[in-house]
Amino acid sequence: MNVLWAIVAVLGATAIATTLGLIWRARTGRVRTAASTGERELAELAAAHGHLGDRATLLQFSTEFCAPCRATARVLDDLAGRRDGIAHVEVDLTDRADLARRLNILQTPTTFVLDPGGRSRARIGGAPRLGELAALLDSLEASRVAA
Repeated sequence: MNVLWAIVAVLGATAIATTLGLIWRARTGRVRTAASTGERELAELAAAHGHLGDRATLLQFSTEFCAPCRATARVLDDLAGRRDGIAHVEVDLTDRADLARRLNILQTPTTFVLDPGGRSRARIGGAPRLGELAALLDSLEASRVAA
């Protein structure tokens, strides 16, 4: 009987871990509408560490020992280099736990997409999904041209 309970416990733990992993995977890299928390601070950080783009700014928060952060930085640099008016700014949170707390950054990389005025339009936890990010940048451009 104890062996049966052990098998049930292992299968249950595996099912729970698999479900949580699938949920995490589905959410990671998704472009989500950002809350307005810390907007002024985001714009000031982007300006202090680089500059705001004429069309959009990709403000990436990373840490020193984060391998996905380095890969994300390369991808965002490339994306910004291929699109006029897009700036990529990277901020290292290694010694800035206060900043991570204020902006509710729970994972790295975390990227905020700022419009030309420095307002947060989206937030991406994890490595961004390029198709979704490109669509967002296109929609920001379309709304800018229409205005």
